[in-house]
Amino acid sequence: MAASGVSHSPAAPAYRLRRLPLTRRFMLPATPRLHLPTGTLYPGARISRCADARAPLRSNRRPLSPPLAMAYEATSAATAANGKQDLLVFDSDEELSVSLAKYTAELSEKFVQERGVFTVVLSGGSLVKSLRKLTESPYLESVDWAKWHVFWVDERVVPKDHEDSNYKLAFDSFLSKVPIPPGQVYAINDALSAEGAAEDYETAMKNSVNAGVIAVSTTGYPRFDLMLMGMGPDGHIASLFPGHALLSMTEKWVTCIKDSPKPPPERITFTFPVINASAYVALVVTGAGKAGAVFKALGSEKTSSDLLPVEMVSLEDGKFTWFTDKAALSMLHDKASL
Repeated sequence: MAASGVSHSPAAPAYRLRRLPLTRRFMLPATPRLHLPTGTLYPGARISRCADARAPLRSNRRPLSPPLAMAYEATSAATAANGKQDLLVFDSDEELSVSLAKYTAELSEKFVQERGVFTVVLSGGSLVKSLRKLTESPYLESVDWAKWHVFWVDERVVPKDHEDSNYKLAFDSFLSKVPIPPGQVYAINDALSAEGAAEDYETAMKNSVNAGVIAVSTTGYPRFDLMLMGMGPDGHIASLFPGHALLSMTEKWVTCIKDSPKPPPERITFTFPVINASAYVALVVTGAGKAGAVFKALGSEKTSSDLLPVEMVSLEDGKFTWFTDKAALSMLHDKASL
């Protein structure tokens, strides 16, 4: 299906949140086996150094250097505490992007076969750039884009054509290049206040749950098929920042923040119960600027009083995968070399 067959103009009213018909249901066929990237297994974590992700990852593992292996083994208690986590390490941004595309496409096929729909959550920042291989062959032709429903884990309360908009970032780099139906892309209503936009977005999510588009977790929260997220240098995810009161918010699915330490100050964000209800989470973290937060999350002792937001991700019954590079893990390497 050609990418030119869909229009995603940022100003188009089609991106206002809409209420989905409550009669829409999907049949659940037998669950297929999914073959996702794996690597060398350490207690509590699965780690792979991926050199050439264009071929199956199982056949392209390189042995970890002794310092890196020591560092990863030291992270096992931390990752075990946060449930099932994989750590994939790539030699280049290109290889990471190739692997992330394969991972996402395989999950899309899995959930389309299981549920007839694939719910994807995006964040802003550099994450969207890492999705670029999905806009190329073979994925442009092979992915069933008509079954995708796209949401945002957080959004800045700005017009959709504003340079700070996560929607605009995704539109320019990704959405405009793949044929996802416009009515299945759920941008915020940018005419509302921060409080109103958060409430409106939660209402749209509830309508999608009622319509059978979004699954429901055992704890009653929306269970998205895949969340694709990045992490800030301070360890924040979504718009959940270190030390902020919203870290403990559990009453709402979506809430607003008016005092974001990173501009712009007004945003909406999913809360932790929604993030932790996900079936799969892929966290893309690259570059030396993230090394401190990665070291804190994976290479240091944990106490409940000083957890970074990224350390607070603890999936109910899901799979969490780090997509990283050597620069992001440099402080772990330095520790292991001492």
